[in-house]
Amino acid sequence: MRTRMINTFCVRFAIAVLLVAPIRTAGAASLPKKITSSDGAPMVLVPAGKFIMGSNSGDDSEEPRRKVYIDGFYIYKYELTNARFRAAGMRTKENYGPKFNGSKQPVAGVTWFQARDYCAKVGKRLPSEAEWEKAARGTDGRKYPWGDSWEPDKVIWRKNSGGKPHPVGRSYNTNESPYGAVDMAGNVWEWAQDVYSPHYYIDAPTRNPKGPSSGDMRIFRGGAWSYTFATDFRAAKRGRSIPETRVSSRGFRCAKDLN
Repeated sequence: MRTRMINTFCVRFAIAVLLVAPIRTAGAASLPKKITSSDGAPMVLVPAGKFIMGSNSGDDSEEPRRKVYIDGFYIYKYELTNARFRAAGMRTKENYGPKFNGSKQPVAGVTWFQARDYCAKVGKRLPSEAEWEKAARGTDGRKYPWGDSWEPDKVIWRKNSGGKPHPVGRSYNTNESPYGAVDMAGNVWEWAQDVYSPHYYIDAPTRNPKGPSSGDMRIFRGGAWSYTFATDFRAAKRGRSIPETRVSSRGFRCAKDLN
Protein backbone atom coordinates (compact mmCIF):
# COMPACT_ATOMS: atom_id res chain seq x y z
CA MET A 1 0.00 0.00 0.00
CA ARG A 2 2.80 2.44 0.96
CA THR A 3 4.71 1.63 -2.25
CA ARG A 4 1.58 2.25 -4.34
CA MET A 5 1.05 5.66 -2.69
CA ILE A 6 4.65 6.68 -3.33
CA ASN A 7 4.43 5.61 -6.98
CA THR A 8 1.14 7.51 -7.42
CA PHE A 9 2.70 10.66 -5.91
CA CYS A 10 5.74 10.40 -8.22
CA VAL A 11 3.54 10.03 -11.29
CA ARG A 12 1.41 13.01 -10.31
CA PHE A 13 4.50 15.12 -9.61
CA ALA A 14 6.04 14.24 -12.97
CA ILE A 15 2.81 15.15 -14.78
CA ALA A 16 2.66 18.48 -12.93
CA VAL A 17 6.23 19.32 -13.96
CA LEU A 18 5.49 18.50 -17.59
CA LEU A 19 2.38 20.66 -17.54
CA VAL A 20 3.97 23.66 -15.85
CA ALA A 21 7.35 23.75 -17.62
CA PRO A 22 5.99 24.47 -21.13
CA ILE A 23 3.85 27.28 -19.75
CA ARG A 24 6.87 28.98 -18.21
CA THR A 25 8.93 28.55 -21.35
CA ALA A 26 6.16 29.84 -23.56
CA GLY A 27 5.66 32.83 -21.25
CA ALA A 28 9.32 33.81 -21.49
CA ALA A 29 9.40 33.27 -25.26
CA SER A 30 6.21 35.23 -25.89
CA LEU A 31 7.35 38.51 -24.33
CA PRO A 32 6.69 41.29 -26.86
CA LYS A 33 9.82 42.76 -28.41
CA LYS A 34 8.24 46.21 -28.29
CA ILE A 35 5.89 47.83 -25.77
CA THR A 36 4.70 51.37 -25.07
CA SER A 37 5.51 53.15 -21.83
CA SER A 38 2.86 54.99 -19.83
CA ASP A 39 4.27 58.26 -21.19
CA GLY A 40 3.81 57.05 -24.76
CA ALA A 41 7.48 56.27 -25.39
CA PRO A 42 8.21 53.05 -27.31
CA MET A 43 10.35 50.52 -25.46
CA VAL A 44 12.34 47.55 -26.78
CA LEU A 45 13.09 44.23 -25.10
CA VAL A 46 16.61 43.28 -24.05
CA PRO A 47 16.31 39.56 -23.18
CA ALA A 48 18.07 37.90 -20.27
CA GLY A 49 21.49 36.38 -20.82
CA LYS A 50 25.20 37.01 -20.93
CA PHE A 51 27.00 39.64 -22.95
CA ILE A 52 30.58 40.84 -23.31
CA MET A 53 31.09 43.99 -21.23
CA GLY A 54 34.07 46.34 -21.08
CA SER A 55 37.15 46.72 -23.22
CA ASN A 56 40.84 45.89 -22.92
CA SER A 57 41.80 48.52 -25.48
CA GLY A 58 40.05 51.62 -24.13
CA ASP A 59 40.39 53.48 -20.84
CA ASP A 60 41.76 51.61 -17.84
CA SER A 61 38.37 51.91 -16.12
CA GLU A 62 36.83 49.71 -18.86
CA GLU A 63 39.02 46.72 -17.95
CA PRO A 64 38.76 43.80 -17.77
CA ARG A 65 36.60 42.76 -20.71
CA ARG A 66 34.40 39.96 -19.37
CA LYS A 67 31.09 38.12 -19.66
CA VAL A 68 28.25 39.49 -17.53
CA TYR A 69 24.76 38.07 -17.04
CA ILE A 70 21.85 40.53 -17.09
CA ASP A 71 18.20 39.79 -16.33
CA GLY A 72 15.80 40.74 -19.10
CA PHE A 73 14.44 44.30 -19.19
CA TYR A 74 12.86 46.91 -21.43
CA ILE A 75 14.54 50.17 -22.43
CA TYR A 76 13.27 53.22 -24.31
CA LYS A 77 13.81 52.90 -28.04
CA TYR A 78 14.73 56.59 -28.22
CA GLU A 79 16.30 59.16 -25.94
CA LEU A 80 13.63 60.99 -23.95
CA THR A 81 12.23 63.98 -25.86
CA ASN A 82 11.55 67.53 -24.75
CA ALA A 83 7.85 66.96 -25.36
CA ARG A 84 7.58 64.05 -22.93
CA PHE A 85 9.75 65.77 -20.33
CA ARG A 86 7.54 68.87 -20.42
CA ALA A 87 4.32 66.84 -20.43
CA ALA A 88 5.40 65.42 -17.06
CA GLY A 89 5.53 68.97 -15.70
CA MET A 90 9.33 69.07 -15.63
CA ARG A 91 11.70 71.73 -16.94
CA THR A 92 15.44 71.92 -17.47
CA LYS A 93 17.23 74.39 -15.23
CA GLU A 94 18.82 76.20 -18.14
CA ASN A 95 17.39 77.24 -21.50
CA TYR A 96 19.90 76.69 -24.30
CA GLY A 97 17.78 78.48 -26.86
CA PRO A 98 15.57 77.50 -29.81
CA LYS A 99 18.19 75.13 -31.26
CA PHE A 100 17.53 72.82 -28.30
CA ASN A 101 13.80 73.27 -27.68
CA GLY A 102 12.25 71.18 -30.45
CA SER A 103 9.54 68.85 -29.20
CA LYS A 104 11.13 65.80 -30.86
CA GLN A 105 14.69 66.64 -29.87
CA PRO A 106 16.12 64.73 -26.90
CA VAL A 107 15.87 66.69 -23.69
CA ALA A 108 19.32 68.05 -22.78
CA GLY A 109 20.72 69.88 -19.80
CA VAL A 110 19.16 67.61 -17.17
CA THR A 111 20.89 66.63 -13.96
CA TRP A 112 21.14 63.00 -12.93
CA PHE A 113 18.51 63.72 -10.28
CA GLN A 114 16.06 65.05 -12.87
CA ALA A 115 16.63 62.00 -15.06
CA ARG A 116 16.05 59.69 -12.09
CA ASP A 117 12.94 61.59 -11.01
CA TYR A 118 11.37 61.58 -14.47
CA CYS A 119 11.80 57.82 -14.82
CA ALA A 120 10.29 57.26 -11.38
CA LYS A 121 7.39 59.58 -12.22
CA VAL A 122 6.36 57.36 -15.15
CA GLY A 123 6.95 54.10 -13.27
CA LYS A 124 10.40 53.41 -14.72
CA ARG A 125 14.04 53.78 -13.66
CA LEU A 126 17.38 54.66 -15.14
CA PRO A 127 19.18 51.68 -16.66
CA SER A 128 22.18 50.32 -14.83
CA GLU A 129 25.50 50.83 -16.56
CA ALA A 130 25.62 47.13 -17.49
CA GLU A 131 22.07 47.20 -18.83
CA TRP A 132 22.83 50.26 -20.91
CA GLU A 133 25.92 48.64 -22.42
CA LYS A 134 24.13 45.41 -23.27
CA ALA A 135 21.29 47.36 -24.89
CA ALA A 136 23.88 49.27 -26.93
CA ARG A 137 26.14 46.47 -28.17
CA GLY A 138 24.31 43.16 -27.89
CA THR A 139 26.04 39.97 -26.82
CA ASP A 140 29.06 39.74 -29.13
CA GLY A 141 31.24 42.52 -27.73
CA ARG A 142 31.04 44.77 -30.79
CA LYS A 143 32.62 48.20 -30.49
CA TYR A 144 29.64 50.24 -31.72
CA PRO A 145 25.92 49.45 -31.88
CA TRP A 146 26.24 48.53 -35.58
CA GLY A 147 29.57 46.66 -35.50
CA ASP A 148 33.31 47.11 -35.02
CA SER A 149 34.14 49.74 -37.65
CA TRP A 150 33.61 53.46 -37.13
CA GLU A 151 30.89 54.72 -39.51
CA PRO A 152 30.44 58.48 -39.03
CA ASP A 153 27.39 58.66 -41.28
CA LYS A 154 25.45 56.64 -38.68
CA VAL A 155 25.97 59.13 -35.84
CA ILE A 156 24.98 62.67 -34.85
CA TRP A 157 28.35 64.13 -33.85
CA ARG A 158 30.25 67.38 -34.11
CA LYS A 159 30.93 67.12 -37.84
CA ASN A 160 27.27 66.84 -38.87
CA SER A 161 25.19 68.07 -35.91
CA GLY A 162 25.10 71.76 -36.76
CA GLY A 163 25.75 72.50 -33.11
CA LYS A 164 22.63 70.84 -31.70
CA PRO A 165 20.99 67.48 -30.96
CA HIS A 166 18.71 66.16 -33.68
CA PRO A 167 15.14 64.82 -33.44
CA VAL A 168 14.69 61.21 -32.43
CA GLY A 169 12.95 58.99 -34.97
CA ARG A 170 14.62 60.75 -37.91
CA SER A 171 15.67 58.85 -41.03
CA TYR A 172 19.23 60.19 -41.42
CA ASN A 173 22.51 59.72 -39.51
CA THR A 174 20.93 57.15 -37.25
CA ASN A 175 21.90 53.81 -35.78
CA GLU A 176 20.10 50.91 -34.11
CA SER A 177 21.50 48.50 -31.57
CA PRO A 178 20.95 44.73 -31.98
CA TYR A 179 17.75 45.15 -29.94
CA GLY A 180 16.43 48.15 -31.88
CA ALA A 181 17.44 50.95 -29.50
CA VAL A 182 18.27 54.11 -31.49
CA ASP A 183 21.13 56.57 -30.89
CA MET A 184 22.95 54.50 -28.30
CA ALA A 185 25.89 56.20 -29.99
CA GLY A 186 25.64 59.94 -30.59
CA ASN A 187 23.07 62.74 -30.30
CA VAL A 188 23.25 63.12 -26.49
CA TRP A 189 25.11 61.36 -23.72
CA GLU A 190 22.77 59.40 -21.45
CA TRP A 191 22.76 59.21 -17.67
CA ALA A 192 22.83 55.71 -16.14
CA GLN A 193 21.93 54.67 -12.62
CA ASP A 194 25.37 53.69 -11.33
CA VAL A 195 27.87 55.43 -9.13
CA TYR A 196 31.27 55.63 -10.86
CA SER A 197 34.44 53.95 -9.66
CA PRO A 198 37.51 53.62 -11.93
CA HIS A 199 38.30 50.13 -10.64
CA TYR A 200 34.81 48.73 -10.19
CA TYR A 201 35.06 46.21 -13.04
CA ILE A 202 37.97 44.35 -11.42
CA ASP A 203 35.87 42.87 -8.62
CA ALA A 204 32.34 43.64 -9.87
CA PRO A 205 29.69 40.90 -9.81
CA THR A 206 29.28 39.05 -13.09
CA ARG A 207 25.52 38.84 -12.57
CA ASN A 208 23.41 42.02 -12.63
CA PRO A 209 26.11 44.45 -11.42
CA LYS A 210 24.61 47.65 -10.00
CA GLY A 211 27.75 49.71 -9.45
CA PRO A 212 29.51 50.74 -6.23
CA SER A 213 27.42 51.44 -3.14
CA SER A 214 28.80 54.97 -2.72
CA GLY A 215 30.72 57.64 -4.59
CA ASP A 216 30.60 61.24 -5.75
CA MET A 217 30.08 60.76 -9.49
CA ARG A 218 27.48 59.10 -11.70
CA ILE A 219 27.87 57.35 -15.04
CA PHE A 220 26.78 58.58 -18.46
CA ARG A 221 27.18 56.78 -21.78
CA GLY A 222 27.02 57.02 -25.56
CA GLY A 223 28.76 60.12 -26.93
CA ALA A 224 27.06 63.30 -28.12
CA TRP A 225 26.47 65.86 -30.87
CA SER A 226 29.36 68.04 -29.68
CA TYR A 227 32.08 65.36 -29.62
CA THR A 228 34.69 64.78 -32.32
CA PHE A 229 36.58 61.55 -31.60
CA ALA A 230 35.28 58.12 -32.62
CA THR A 231 36.51 56.68 -29.32
CA ASP A 232 33.86 58.67 -27.44
CA PHE A 233 31.09 56.78 -29.23
CA ARG A 234 32.22 53.28 -28.33
CA ALA A 235 29.66 51.22 -26.42
CA ALA A 236 32.19 50.52 -23.66
CA LYS A 237 33.14 54.18 -23.15
CA ARG A 238 32.44 55.35 -19.58
CA GLY A 239 31.63 59.00 -18.94
CA ARG A 240 31.27 60.32 -15.41
CA SER A 241 30.29 63.52 -13.66
CA ILE A 242 28.86 64.75 -10.39
CA PRO A 243 25.07 64.24 -10.53
CA GLU A 244 24.22 67.94 -10.14
CA THR A 245 25.86 68.91 -13.44
CA ARG A 246 23.77 69.85 -16.45
CA VAL A 247 25.21 70.35 -19.92
CA SER A 248 23.66 70.73 -23.37
CA SER A 249 25.06 67.40 -24.54
CA ARG A 250 23.54 65.15 -21.88
CA GLY A 251 20.10 63.53 -21.63
CA PHE A 252 18.75 60.07 -20.76
CA ARG A 253 16.37 57.21 -21.48
CA CYS A 254 14.43 55.03 -19.03
CA ALA A 255 14.25 51.28 -18.43
CA LYS A 256 12.00 48.85 -16.58
CA ASP A 257 12.09 45.31 -15.23
CA LEU A 258 10.06 42.59 -16.92
CA ASN A 259 7.91 41.94 -13.84
